[in-house]
Amino acid sequence: MNSHYRVVVIGGGVVGTSVLYHLAKMGWTDVCLIERKVLTAGSSWHAAGGFHALNADPNIASLQAYTIDLLSEIEKESGQSVGMHMTGGLTLAGTPDRWEWLQSAYRTFQSIGIEDVRLVTPEEATELCPIMSPHGILGGMWADREGYIDTTGTVHAYAGAAKKYGASVIENNRVLELNQTADGWEVVTEKGTINCEHVVNAAGLWAKQVGRMAGIELPVSPLNHHYLISDTIPEVAALDRELPLVVDLEGFTYMRQDQKGILLGIYEIDHEHWMVDGAPWEYGFELQKEDPDRIEKELTLGFERYPALQEVGVKTWVNGAFTFSPDGNPLVGPVRGKPGYWCACAVMAGFLQGGGVGKSLAEWMIHGEPEADVFGMDVARYGDYAQNKRFIKETTGQFYTRRFVMTYPNEQLPAGRPLRMSPAYTDMTNAGCRWGASYGLEVPLYFAPDASFKEKPTLKRPNTHQIVAEECKAVREAVGLLDISGFSRFEVSGAGAEAWLDRIMASRLPGPGRARLAPMLSPEGKLKGDLTVFNWGDGTWWIMGSYYLREWHMRWFHDHMNADVEIRDLSDAIVGFSLAGPNSREALEKLTEGPIADLPFMGCGGFDIGLYHCKVGRLSVAGELGYEIHCKASEHIGLRRLLLAAGADLGIREYGFNALLSLRLEKSFGIWNAEFTQGYTPAQTGMDRWIAWDKEDFVGREAALAERAGDGPAQVIAMLEVAEGDADASGFEPVWQEGRRVGFVTSGGYGHTLGKSYALAMVDRACARIGTALSVHIVGQERDARVIAPSPYDPEGLAMRGNHAALKDKKIVEAAE
Repeated sequence: MNSHYRVVVIGGGVVGTSVLYHLAKMGWTDVCLIERKVLTAGSSWHAAGGFHALNADPNIASLQAYTIDLLSEIEKESGQSVGMHMTGGLTLAGTPDRWEWLQSAYRTFQSIGIEDVRLVTPEEATELCPIMSPHGILGGMWADREGYIDTTGTVHAYAGAAKKYGASVIENNRVLELNQTADGWEVVTEKGTINCEHVVNAAGLWAKQVGRMAGIELPVSPLNHHYLISDTIPEVAALDRELPLVVDLEGFTYMRQDQKGILLGIYEIDHEHWMVDGAPWEYGFELQKEDPDRIEKELTLGFERYPALQEVGVKTWVNGAFTFSPDGNPLVGPVRGKPGYWCACAVMAGFLQGGGVGKSLAEWMIHGEPEADVFGMDVARYGDYAQNKRFIKETTGQFYTRRFVMTYPNEQLPAGRPLRMSPAYTDMTNAGCRWGASYGLEVPLYFAPDASFKEKPTLKRPNTHQIVAEECKAVREAVGLLDISGFSRFEVSGAGAEAWLDRIMASRLPGPGRARLAPMLSPEGKLKGDLTVFNWGDGTWWIMGSYYLREWHMRWFHDHMNADVEIRDLSDAIVGFSLAGPNSREALEKLTEGPIADLPFMGCGGFDIGLYHCKVGRLSVAGELGYEIHCKASEHIGLRRLLLAAGADLGIREYGFNALLSLRLEKSFGIWNAEFTQGYTPAQTGMDRWIAWDKEDFVGREAALAERAGDGPAQVIAMLEVAEGDADASGFEPVWQEGRRVGFVTSGGYGHTLGKSYALAMVDRACARIGTALSVHIVGQERDARVIAPSPYDPEGLAMRGNHAALKDKKIVEAAE
């Protein structure tokens, strides 16, 4: 063991060895892995070892596909067998909704380039898995590249390949302390102290303790998981081929062959946490005692699906722990305020996702950012609200319980809620508000007509469709009031504030009393934010963005901070409302004696609104004349009452983000995590229109200029009008031109003002021409679509600039024509 390494990876499971392998293969050979016992001790040795293509996050599904391809490579590179059985896999559907969902998922796979997938009938499914009862099956999805591996062999293959590239593996050496130094980290172990630049927490069941060594409280918890291995089944022994991996979603089970019997795993409703604060240090190859009574219902379903199990005994029970995050996805990446500390934790499906995690983390460390958009597993998607033990238990338990339970796009899950609430939450709830959650905060979705109204979970248009239509109409024709507490607000000040902002933002900065849309780029020219910068004219600036990106953006700001700049996250202290619609100015004028009528489009300033002094910006995501009004949290309740009273005779109506999404879609306004992601460039998304190309220096300038000077991006965002149906696009549906896949939907929905279904899509540039005929699969059904000009509602932006009279005249003329 050396006294210094560039990177120390803590944890000798599949994730830690994958990180080590990728670092070494990419050229960082001065790296070592430290394992408290021996490789695989923890969760890796007892994992079922199945791998499959399906994941709710398409970006993570792509990384899973990478892992599957990688397995045979590391076998060759290491000389260690991974015991791969490429059996193919079946995912079964037993309800009409599930079958629709599976058809939709099949199309999602096509969108991300996974082609070796097809839908099968119940009869075909039974032929593929002859020991299976077809009872209740409506259909299935077959994937060629599914199966299982030898888990111990795979870990040793990653480690062996890493060592061939120059990495070191040190076993039987527990890490005792982590101490931050000026140059990185001091890793105190049982065999001595190591100094390193980077340390990676890949400690699995011990991730909580290794986080606490660095003063970090990670939202992870182990849960117990059962599977059984049967004795020899004569029907299996008689087969001339191996059974496929089968996931029975309605039965809560997965199955694969194990020698001449089968392995049956269960995700039970009655989940069980184990050692929430992390496993004991001496734990390694132990298991918990099986508890068949707790899993009786799911076990019964499994024995009914595979009747041959009823005729043989159980050879082995496995009840072991795996570590979960609140949403079941990994926690990967750097931690703000802890330079050189990296997470690779909560990788519940380690043998399926471990390769993608290792690749992404190694790219991040070496190149500054991963190739893929990995926000879905970024540790910064959670903030300090997720450190609460009860929150962790509720949410991780909910995920485990719902592992095979269908979740609908419009379904709101209850665990860990309500947690954070804007001050007017109770008053708004009494007014009929129904809520969603964003980064722990309750945000308004829509306002129900009466207390008895229940939204029905669905893959198609929900029963809130008419409610949202009425909210949209109020915004377009009168005035709508929206709680905008769910936006992030960062205050930037100090002697170097303007110079720092000018460098970190790719746009020109706004002058005093003005606001400006501002793209933020990575050094590689990828998007890091679609933000709004406010210059209040008193030496302070605001950056506003998506609330759920608070920690993610704050980490980026801190990584690029100057000594003469101070940045504060005001998002909990400052809240507010948006007034939008043709009557919004008139309502606001009733409450202020200041020159609110003179505030120009994209102007901002301080105004007395009734008894409250507020910061006001004249802008609106709804595409209407609008004002964003920001107040102290203690003033939120009173401000709402004032605004509702002022608009009472002007048709004011409260609305939620469901309506806002419809309104913004009619304006072709993109949103983060859909049209804008860290995987896209400005030219792909149209954000290049906001870049100040003549600025001498900003982060990402060289890469952006290179893209501008080149042939242009292969794909760009286009606006689609979709033929009428009973469902709307939501994201990742494939887009076709005469049978050839040419892109995918980034977001979609129904435009209530114009009465049409719309989608924004990333398509081949040649297909983005206005008038191009395309088609889109929505909930499994192919629908005609065509490319239209951006902003089908008010393309000239007359409403946003308060010129509703001109817009009305224009509509009259168009109707006459």
